[in-house]
Amino acid sequence: MSVKAFELVPAVERDLLMGDKARINIECIECCGKHLYLGTNDCFIHHFLLDEVTSPKGKLSYSAQKLLHKYLGLKKPVAELRAASALERLIVLCDGIVFLVDMVTLETVPSAAGGGAKIRGVTAFCINENPVNGDPFCVEMGVLSSKRRTVQIYMVHEDRVQLVKEVTTPEQPCAVSVDGYFLCVALATQYMILNYNTGASQDLFPYNSEGRTPIVKRIGREEFLLAAPGGLGMFANAEGVSQRAPVNWSESVIGAAVCFPYVVALDESFITIHSMLDQQLKQTLSFRDGHILQDFEGKVILASTKAVYILVPLPLERQIQDLLAGHRVEEALLLTEGAQQNIPKDKFQILHKRILQQAGFIQFGQLQFLEAKEHFRKGQLDVRELISLYPLLLPASSPFTRCHPPLHEFADLNHLAQGDQDKVLRCKKFLISYLGEVRSTETANGCGEDVDTALLKLYAEQDHDSLLDLLASDNSCLLADSVPWLEKYNKYFALGLLYRCNGQDSAAFQLWIRVADGDLQDSTRSDLYEYIVDVLCSCSSLDLVWKYADWALRKDPTIGVHIFTRRPASKELPQLKPDDVISYLGRHSQALLLYLEYLVLERQIKKEKFHTHLAMLYLEKVLSLLSMSPTDKEKISSSREMLQALLRGSNLYHAKSLLGKMENCEQLLLERATLHGRLEEHDKALHLLVHELRDFPSAEAYCVWASASRDSVYRQQLFHLLLGVYLDGNPAGTPQAPAGSGELSMAAVDLLNRHGEVFDAVRVLRMLPEGWSLQLLRPFLGRAIRASVHASRTSQIAVGLAHSENLQLLHDRLKDRKKPIFVSEKKGCHLCHNTFSEPDVVCLPGGVPVHTHCVAQRVRDSPTKRQLPNSSNHT
Repeated sequence: MSVKAFELVPAVERDLLMGDKARINIECIECCGKHLYLGTNDCFIHHFLLDEVTSPKGKLSYSAQKLLHKYLGLKKPVAELRAASALERLIVLCDGIVFLVDMVTLETVPSAAGGGAKIRGVTAFCINENPVNGDPFCVEMGVLSSKRRTVQIYMVHEDRVQLVKEVTTPEQPCAVSVDGYFLCVALATQYMILNYNTGASQDLFPYNSEGRTPIVKRIGREEFLLAAPGGLGMFANAEGVSQRAPVNWSESVIGAAVCFPYVVALDESFITIHSMLDQQLKQTLSFRDGHILQDFEGKVILASTKAVYILVPLPLERQIQDLLAGHRVEEALLLTEGAQQNIPKDKFQILHKRILQQAGFIQFGQLQFLEAKEHFRKGQLDVRELISLYPLLLPASSPFTRCHPPLHEFADLNHLAQGDQDKVLRCKKFLISYLGEVRSTETANGCGEDVDTALLKLYAEQDHDSLLDLLASDNSCLLADSVPWLEKYNKYFALGLLYRCNGQDSAAFQLWIRVADGDLQDSTRSDLYEYIVDVLCSCSSLDLVWKYADWALRKDPTIGVHIFTRRPASKELPQLKPDDVISYLGRHSQALLLYLEYLVLERQIKKEKFHTHLAMLYLEKVLSLLSMSPTDKEKISSSREMLQALLRGSNLYHAKSLLGKMENCEQLLLERATLHGRLEEHDKALHLLVHELRDFPSAEAYCVWASASRDSVYRQQLFHLLLGVYLDGNPAGTPQAPAGSGELSMAAVDLLNRHGEVFDAVRVLRMLPEGWSLQLLRPFLGRAIRASVHASRTSQIAVGLAHSENLQLLHDRLKDRKKPIFVSEKKGCHLCHNTFSEPDVVCLPGGVPVHTHCVAQRVRDSPTKRQLPNSSNHT
């Protein structure tokens, strides 16, 4: 695709060169700075001074002033001119002779010996622009001889030329270019690379020189441009390798030059300009009768037979902007990056970033979002440039103004979309994605408020799931800009989160309560009430907790009480005092009950008032259910189980108070028995269970429960008490039921048979009626005999062990008597670590003295034999 990269500007007009001499033709040109030299077919050298003239509109033109012309006197065309500015000499090829001419006077330079500094029989020559000789006042030159198959290397001095090397070629050379030690030579049938220092050679590719002028052009360090078959411009380096793709120019190319990143070629009718970056034809200029194309220090000069022109490159930025204007993004970027080596680093970085940003906006307008995002990222785009395209997304307080000159042609998103709502939606989704990626990167540095506020507005408008994630994380959303937007889209829950982010917790709770009560509509969270309770659980302001807990408790006391029961125990959070909470919950009975359960059952706080209060509430609930008509048996049973569990499990409540409240309630006999047990009134408890409730399993369970944390003697007494109640029959003053005596007797037998190991068998046998059958008591008697035998044998073993221990002590004592035991006030007892105040001591194995009372205490505490420290003997 075409781009205007150059303009053809006249430099030396026809009239200025030849005047009225119509037969004069330009044969060669040379340019050194502002000095232009022309060689003509009538053996003249013309010297012009070129001045650049820039118009007010920035257009470049040239003004040529003729300084001098000189006839060389050979009557042949001047074939070649090359300037050696360090020597102030022109190297001239005319009539097969190379000689030196003064650059200023154009006079032929005599040699030091008085003769001309000349080389004869030359067909072509070239200057080594990468000389290997370190002498700044010496020019290296490669020369082709008309009579020999060689390339000669000469050193050109101010007044002489000196042959230093001669390299033989397999064929007659017809064109040459030199770089360092490397010669690139066009032979009759091929191109080749020669190293005249080492003699190494490398064939390149075949070439037919008949009817076609070969082109060998040095374009950079150890790199050459060659005219190849098939109308190709080939690149080759000193190793004979092509590191660039060829350009496809015409078959009839006369000359070529490089003005990076372009290759300029001249044929009979046109100037073609190809890019070295993508090898595409970029520009074509009509130029008839052209026969010379040369580049001099980056300046491309062309000549017809009658006039001279300069190919002026347009500024790189203008070329790039032209490409961008045609939406040729990739070409613009390729051109920018390819020109990096010709632009100062700082300037290139600025230019490159801007081009990337412009390219990003072009692709954004074409909905190529992936490519746009990548260019925005590489170009380090100020993200507000993109946000500003979306109406109302930037905060009103943002100081941002768009870049000038602008990076794009869009007024806003509506202008870009032209009413296409699908395109608008796609652009908004892209912005959501892009802002989400850059908000935590350096790209958003300094504009976090603008980015986060824009993102919040987009999330709210698009009903995006990430709205809550944004507000739950660290963010810089501006409250003033965000509130109207969230209210507009009924995002009240999100607005509450935003209030909390800005330290306005009270405003957040008020808003959420209105949503939970149905005054405002927001379906974001169906569990908003539970969420409010959770937030109050961890709220650092106790004032807010007390203020809004009442609402939560009125709405649902079972969940609302979590405010107090699930508050984290953290040093960062102020804690609620249980007494204050209980006082506060006085008007919320259900919540109070749950809170007391939390204190007593979960936290297991050992305070009598909490346990008593909870038991009272349980009791009141049971009494209330019992007073209802009709009664709900399931609820009563459940409530009584809770009361009974507390009465059995806790020993901290005030039993007398509870007993007084239920004293006349015949339906709570089991609970009353438990309370009597807490008061150690076991006879009353067992009387209630056996005679009034007639619940024998509960009576046995009562004995087990009441003696659970007591010793075996206490437990035996309790079971004997129960046995006595069974055997005594009905208490005095109550009528004897015919079946009652038998029922109690069977209960007594079952008690003995189930818990025989607890009882004193001898005492039981004395208590039992004489008429009872032994067969009836067989299980009890069997267990009693086994227990008695076991106790007897255990006692015998204990006596034996004590006897053995005593003998061991006597043995140790006899052993220790044979050696003295030293006791002083400075020595300490091994057992109590106190010093000795009396000479009476006991000596442990190993000769360790201890107090007599310490050893006696130790023996009392452990009657079985014990391993003493520092010895394997028994005391």
